[in-house]
Amino acid sequence: MSTSNLVRIPPFTYIHILDNNSTITRIEIGPATYVKKENETIVLGPKQMIRLKPRTYCIIQDPIVFVDGKPAIIEFSDPNEPSKKLKTYKNRFGDREIRTAEKWQDPFPLYPGEILIGQIESLQVIQKDKSLKLRAVRDFFDEDFKVERKAGDQWVRIGPFTYGPRIEEKIVETISAQVIKPNTALLLQAEQNMVDVYGNERKAGEQWLIRENGSYLPQVQERVLKTVQGRVLTDKKALQVKALSDFKDAYGIKRKAGEEWLVTNKMTQVHIQDVYEEIVREISVTALSGRQYCVVLNPYDLKTKANRYGARELRKGELTFFLQPDEYLEKGVQEIEVLGEDEALLLRANEDFEDKATSKKKLAGETWLIHGPCEYIPPVQVDIVQKRKKLPLDENEGIYVRDKNSGEVRIVKGVAYLLKADEELWEKELPTQVEILIAQQKTGSAYVPPKINAKGELVYEQYQITGYIREKHKVVTYRAPHNTAVQLYDYKTKQSRVVFGPDLVLLGPDAVSYTHLTLPTIYSVQISVVAVSLKKK
Repeated sequence: MSTSNLVRIPPFTYIHILDNNSTITRIEIGPATYVKKENETIVLGPKQMIRLKPRTYCIIQDPIVFVDGKPAIIEFSDPNEPSKKLKTYKNRFGDREIRTAEKWQDPFPLYPGEILIGQIESLQVIQKDKSLKLRAVRDFFDEDFKVERKAGDQWVRIGPFTYGPRIEEKIVETISAQVIKPNTALLLQAEQNMVDVYGNERKAGEQWLIRENGSYLPQVQERVLKTVQGRVLTDKKALQVKALSDFKDAYGIKRKAGEEWLVTNKMTQVHIQDVYEEIVREISVTALSGRQYCVVLNPYDLKTKANRYGARELRKGELTFFLQPDEYLEKGVQEIEVLGEDEALLLRANEDFEDKATSKKKLAGETWLIHGPCEYIPPVQVDIVQKRKKLPLDENEGIYVRDKNSGEVRIVKGVAYLLKADEELWEKELPTQVEILIAQQKTGSAYVPPKINAKGELVYEQYQITGYIREKHKVVTYRAPHNTAVQLYDYKTKQSRVVFGPDLVLLGPDAVSYTHLTLPTIYSVQISVVAVSLKKK
């Protein structure tokens, strides 16, 4: 016997032997000494058996069938010798088997046809606040949950536990518990129709919030979208919120799609935006001191729970409030009007109302004055047209005052005068040459008499007015110097007169009789200052 045909198989090893005549492969397990025949070939080994340590497993492809702990044998006739029976192992081809250390404590060989997939792996330990999301790859009965699983079904197993893998299922993912901190919430979405942890039915694609603090393990049909941060509300900050659809908010109030409302710190210290809400903007508090007021447009009515569109509401300090949706300040926060002894306010009614101060009815468009000293806050029916002050006038100073009812223009001079409700300042326009004449005197420039050209016309020297702007409502005055004369023409009386200097000329108003206008005019200078030489007889 040749020593090359002698094969020693140590303990816990094995070899695979191929019979070249029958093409059947069998296994020999050590310890043993095997004498190889001429028609046999060792195709594998000697090879160490597979040893599974505690809490490990391996996957076997095309495993053999075991009956009562022994490999199942198939007998069949030899095609060459029908009377001869051949034996081989029964494999489950196309299938896989998971062998764990719990069931396969002793070392075991790979029988012919069996293949080790990958390496020996440790069992996966699922800790507390974690879970495994599993999917069935074939129909089977789940012994752990005592339920029939269909291929494609998904479910979760919540830790802590040690996961023993199965061929019938596949790990989709490991899910960690989401920690919901104070002032935050977890936004979830249903991947299919389901019932959530609160017992509410959810449709596929529906979103909702988990607000309770602590750890939360999503169910198999739930997908975590994000963590929603709450927004802190204070006495100075509120949120304007809009409903995207009909729903009941976190405060138990039913909302309609498109409805807008205000969330303040009186409702909650921290507001977490719901999935059916949209934060329109952040509202800052409006604070009024004791010397301030404001007018609010479209004020919100707490009784009807709706805005009074088109209405106006007066709010006085001291007061703090948030503007409700669709409320606006008409002119912002305004200061109380404080009037001195020489001041007054010109007021106009924008609608019919009864003045509580005088117990008189005011008609829309009516104007009147309120005199100081006093403090005044106009009601919403009143507009402040103008703040007026007495104009102190010297005996040589005056103003043009026009009566708005009659259109008459008059001069007021030498007093401290306060315009009445139906009066206004009137501005007198002058020809360019007269404006130049007055500007020369006011600015201290020397008067240059006009020259006479070849046609016998008066030609005035061009003079650029700089540093002087005439107040047109003040009475026009001109001091005629010594040895000069000023000719005036009154358009009303159609008469002219000459004033010799030194003298003070004041131009008074008159009525227009020249054009189709009915507005008043005043005296105008027709011939400017002319120097004359006077001799004493």
